[in-house]
Amino acid sequence: MTTIRKTQKPMYHQYQHIMVISAWGFVIAFASFLFLYLGLKIDQYFGTAPNFMFGMFFLALFLTIGRLYQEAWQRRKDV
Repeated sequence: MTTIRKTQKPMYHQYQHIMVISAWGFVIAFASFLFLYLGLKIDQYFGTAPNFMFGMFFLALFLTIGRLYQEAWQRRKDV
């Protein structure tokens, strides 16, 4: 039986950052497509070609990447 010292981290700890980045990639892709779809529906309703679609898409990118940046800086401070 192996014992883990308090200073020693579990084996899965080294993969934690990879999992966080892959989760953020999923969030960015999902939010982008969701906002793109909502922008398309708004454009169809108002009859404005790609205005809301592009606006909502870039809004989703800006918000999700901004939130990722905030979390990265917070994790950097915690280390």
